[in-house]
Amino acid sequence: MKKHFIFLCLLLNQLCITQSYAYPKPPVITNLQQWLAQDRNLRPDLADQAFARRPLTRKQAALATKLLLQDQRNYIKNTWAAAWEQKEFKSGPYQFKYEYKVFGKKPQDGRSLYISLHGGGGTTAAINDQQWRNQIKLYTPAEGIYVAPRAPTNTWNMWHQDHIDVFLNQLIQAAIVFEDVNPNKVYVLGYSAGGDGVFQLAPRMADYWAAAAMMAGHPGDATALNLRNIGFTIHMGGKDAAYKRNDLAKEWAILLDSLKQTDPKGFAHEVQIHQDRPHWMNRQDTVAITWMAKFKRNPLPQKVVWQQDDVVKDRFYWLGVPASEAKAGRQLIATLEKNEVNILKTDYDTVLVNLNDAMLNLNKPISVRWEGEEIFKGKVKRNLLLIWQSVEGRSDENLIFNAQLFLSNKKVISTALSE
Repeated sequence: MKKHFIFLCLLLNQLCITQSYAYPKPPVITNLQQWLAQDRNLRPDLADQAFARRPLTRKQAALATKLLLQDQRNYIKNTWAAAWEQKEFKSGPYQFKYEYKVFGKKPQDGRSLYISLHGGGGTTAAINDQQWRNQIKLYTPAEGIYVAPRAPTNTWNMWHQDHIDVFLNQLIQAAIVFEDVNPNKVYVLGYSAGGDGVFQLAPRMADYWAAAAMMAGHPGDATALNLRNIGFTIHMGGKDAAYKRNDLAKEWAILLDSLKQTDPKGFAHEVQIHQDRPHWMNRQDTVAITWMAKFKRNPLPQKVVWQQDDVVKDRFYWLGVPASEAKAGRQLIATLEKNEVNILKTDYDTVLVNLNDAMLNLNKPISVRWEGEEIFKGKVKRNLLLIWQSVEGRSDENLIFNAQLFLSNKKVISTALSE
């Protein structure tokens, strides 16, 4: 009798395994594949599709992410190929030209990308062109795609303006698709006016960078707070006294040391003042390339410090705010530990916390604290629309979110909450 019972259990188990392979794909995934199979220009709005509002399991969310990401990258491959080959992107009245070189053998985890900003600024187009040509041959990483873009304008703030962020996002996405760049190995550097640009772009686009290198530039009104999760290095000639650049570099060294002391897990930095050098450091700054290469981006840091630049953002790492509330100078500081989200400081009434399964366990309750007060504990639902929005915005596989907490005035208000 016992042998018959064991045989029956084994038989039933085998039948279950066999049947599991025969199960059809979940309806939401089938519906998504049908939606993706349509011509991109003829697809109905995903937000209007009933299947897009159904909650997803972890496995469904992972599969949906893969499908949407591949669709977006196919779109980039098909529509940006000519621009990549011609080395020029266009947006409105602006043209973003660039040259690039490939160095070293491609690593298994993808290539590095170095974006190198030229000097010049508020001068003639001819001088800026000369500075651009010089930047193309200025640095040679051991491995990676080295890109030197030509600033779209010839103004003093040529690397500060909001269209730069748009072009850099486009350039990074294209490099991922056409050159197999690892989005966690993207670096920005610049000399003189390009260094001015790094002072601005490194903080406000910190969620794009693994590390940044500022050479011979002026910080202007830049904040160091957003640099918490990237490597940041400064190289300055000790005799580069124009606009007090050398003195300001020393002040930033003190500032970065102070931030590191206060927050030891963040603010990795190195400042080198080349004492006997003027504005031109005679290539002593090239060691910054090797220093940066040690870093990989952490796309989902446990702590985010975010201060808005005058070019405002509505998203930074896993945090977001309504565009209507994004104003220069506003701060938001938050942490993520185990299954607890803690809003430590905020100048906003509304905060969006974007989540995925790499950050925490979405199958278990999540606790939310707002400046020390617990305002929520419960589960959230994975949402297909959030995946799609993440992919459409950046197509960065490491920054795709499938759940969201909508926090407003110390309350949780979210259509993605579980009932």
